[in-house]
Amino acid sequence: MHYDQETGSVFEALGSSEAGLSSEEAVKRLLEFGNNELEEEEQISVLKLFLVQFKSILILILIAAALVSAVLGELVDAVVIMFTVFLAGVLGFFQEYRAEKAIELLKSLTAPEALVIRDGHDQKIPSRDLVPGDLILLQAGDRIPADARLVEAFNLRVDEASLTGESLPVLKNTGTLPLETPEVDRINMVYTGTAVTYGRGKALVTATGMSTAFGSLAKLLGTIERSRTPLQESLDRFGRWIGAATLVVVAFVAVLGILSGFPLFDMFLWGVALAVAAIPEALPAVVAVGLGLGVRRMVKRHALIRKLPSVETLGATNVICSDKTGTLTQNKMTVERIYVNGKKLGVTGSGYEPTGDFFGGDGSVPVSGDDPHLRRLLLAGALCNDAGLVKNEGSWEIKGDPTEAALVVAAAKAGFLKDELEQKYPRVEEIPFSSESKRMTTLNLTPTSISNSTPTSISNSTPNSTPNSASNSASNSASTSTSTSTSTSDSTETTSSSFDSSPEAGGPDGLVAYSKGAPEVILDSCTKAFFEGLERPLTPELRQGILDIVGDMGDQALRVIAVAYRGLEEEILLEDVEHEMVFVGLMGMRDPPREEAKAAIRTCASAGIKTIMITGDHKVTASAVARELGIFSKGDLALTGTELDRIEDSEFEAMVEQVSVYARVYPTHKLRVVEAFKKKGYVVAMTGDGVNDAPALKAADMGIAMGITGTDVSKEAASMILTDDNFASIVAAVEEGRNIFKNIKNFITYGLTTHLGEVLIVLAAVLGWQILPLIAVQILWINLITDGLPPMALSVEPPDRGLMRQKPRNVEEGLITRREITAGVGIGVLIAVQALSVLIWALESGFSLEKLQTLVFTLLVLSEMFNAFNWRSDRYSVFALGLFTNKPLIYAIGITLILQLLVIYTPFLQTAFRTVPLSLAEWGVILPLASTTLIAMELMKFLRARWYK
Repeated sequence: MHYDQETGSVFEALGSSEAGLSSEEAVKRLLEFGNNELEEEEQISVLKLFLVQFKSILILILIAAALVSAVLGELVDAVVIMFTVFLAGVLGFFQEYRAEKAIELLKSLTAPEALVIRDGHDQKIPSRDLVPGDLILLQAGDRIPADARLVEAFNLRVDEASLTGESLPVLKNTGTLPLETPEVDRINMVYTGTAVTYGRGKALVTATGMSTAFGSLAKLLGTIERSRTPLQESLDRFGRWIGAATLVVVAFVAVLGILSGFPLFDMFLWGVALAVAAIPEALPAVVAVGLGLGVRRMVKRHALIRKLPSVETLGATNVICSDKTGTLTQNKMTVERIYVNGKKLGVTGSGYEPTGDFFGGDGSVPVSGDDPHLRRLLLAGALCNDAGLVKNEGSWEIKGDPTEAALVVAAAKAGFLKDELEQKYPRVEEIPFSSESKRMTTLNLTPTSISNSTPTSISNSTPNSTPNSASNSASNSASTSTSTSTSTSDSTETTSSSFDSSPEAGGPDGLVAYSKGAPEVILDSCTKAFFEGLERPLTPELRQGILDIVGDMGDQALRVIAVAYRGLEEEILLEDVEHEMVFVGLMGMRDPPREEAKAAIRTCASAGIKTIMITGDHKVTASAVARELGIFSKGDLALTGTELDRIEDSEFEAMVEQVSVYARVYPTHKLRVVEAFKKKGYVVAMTGDGVNDAPALKAADMGIAMGITGTDVSKEAASMILTDDNFASIVAAVEEGRNIFKNIKNFITYGLTTHLGEVLIVLAAVLGWQILPLIAVQILWINLITDGLPPMALSVEPPDRGLMRQKPRNVEEGLITRREITAGVGIGVLIAVQALSVLIWALESGFSLEKLQTLVFTLLVLSEMFNAFNWRSDRYSVFALGLFTNKPLIYAIGITLILQLLVIYTPFLQTAFRTVPLSLAEWGVILPLASTTLIAMELMKFLRARWYK
């Protein structure tokens, strides 16, 4: 990548020059290296994507059952089954349709044009035509078109947040770096898809297309296989189990019937009916509808699901790997601490809202915004500044560097508005920031000097800088001679007679130099400090005390900026302005954590979910923020990407559970962390917003992208998008995910009990009395009305209380656990015993076969309606939940009972279903008997609650 070579060697290695490549050479290299664009992988066809939806075993069994029903003349049943299968497939297809478009979106982020030097002339060419060795020109606002080595950099800053996760623009230079420098720290390189925010430069293209850092991300996205969700696996296992059981049941009943003397064709038809009864044909549609309704609820809670089966993955998640910037923090640099006049002050307010107050160190004593020391510090920070603060559609936004913007916002909190300040204190000269000087200085006229005198004339000398040093832009101006005035610099305390102590005061009258930058640099240029209204000598003791404050702020993960000024009263060279200055104070800033994220992390902890911070920021900063959020505690470890590279996979997998913070990492590191957790059996969710997060988002069991600040690439790679970029919304999504899976388990168990009851009563009747308690069409009707509306109503059951105090479920336990099987089998046997009791009563009463079958038929429907109440919750009594709190279930049961009454009492339906009317006395027998389904389950819940109390 040439970051470890001198610029001259880079030109030689790439076969280029200051005049760039020749057109002929560029054509040759284009043929050799190919176009500067990302390659597309073969796209799956729409038809294939649709057909994939029908691969599950359960779906295939249903299709087979529909075909057999059609062959046997049961066209209505065949149509219903096939419609259910088709509906489930269509829902899945539309959810999956846009799942694999990350590569295309990566392409859309590349620059369409590039400014390049070829044949000695500047020219614009399509970025796809760039080749290694091209000399490109960069300026503020440009998107970098290819990976390149800088050969000139003038105050060049590049926003690499989308690639590295770094929250602040990176200051670039042309220096040579050690060979072992990590990619994230190669400040003499620029990368495809990042953006220039400040300054200008030239760079030699070193890599294009798939060979760039962006290309590596594209390869990662193209090769990572998204693992199947626990729900998909559980449904397939359940389908295989049901399929095998169905074949056994059908074969057994058919053989038993034939041996009992029933006609072969009748037994085959009956066996098919039993197979349909045993297979929950509505399960795929009910699951899809349940997931879909859950998705709608999640949207209201600011979580948008892109893949239906991923919803329940949230409920099994036990590790959340979260990016820091913008996810756990506000992504808004904010001044929080000030040191001025020997005092530590706190600053309230957050983000870019220009509202807040200043308080003493203990937070209880307010400090007036009219305090001359504070006002001078804030005014100097705002004037020595190129950022701006604007109000756009009711919200405040910044223009320029986030660090400088934080100073502008702090000044606005004291009433110093940047636009007004620039009119009152016009800038007449500046020494721009550079990586070498680590400071910026401006020369401003004060209001008094503007009204009382002719503005000072500034004459610039001829620049004599070399192009390879960003610091020389300061030297260019350093040779400027200004007709100014300077106060004498002696060791005595002075009350500057020229200092206006009115509220508008910002320092000495006349021309004033304001400077800000790294504390050690600013202090080295100061001979005095502005304390207690006086310019006092900056003694070694005072200097050390200030440096101690800087250290304390650094330990709090604050970025510290020092501010100084100098009144100019006599002619002086600009290069001498940054000497004999007066120290004013310090401002400590940071990207503050989201308050709601703290509560969300606590909730995650109580829910058995471990939160991990993975960020491109520095280790000290990341650890401090993680500690404040409650992620990083005593005994936890923090690793950098470089440290992680030195650890073998086996060693890392052994220690991964102890690491809570990963700092200065790159996409491959994030992938490694996610995969290490997955190897240990964890269900991993990964949150992020940048291009750099996309591979890990796709590799994670649950990728969660930010909807507002997130890139399109991260959104396409994710399974879920937070529409409010709020980490706290993840908690709501996890709760909803857990509830959805709980409801799915409950309505599947409900179906298991009903189908088991049907099969058991049929087997008992055939074995004990050689009669058919139900005919095929009655079995199909029971399945149609009991597997339709009630399960869908159960899917909208609200969360149980304490759901987020339970540990995540074990994905290995399957869809139906031993507890559900025990309860389900118990209720299924009870339903069979009820039906058997009715059968015996009917036989002893001498009822006709049609009456007997109608009684058993209706009893099963009634019992299954009572059973629907049972499975609103597997833990809590339906009376504790509120009998009518799930209104959709009340409506579903009501509609089902009306349909059953129509089948019994409507003449033409009586003929179709071979039913007869039931008397009030007969209803008096079967209704109380059916209610024991609810009574028995309530007793089981009561006893379980007593045992586990």
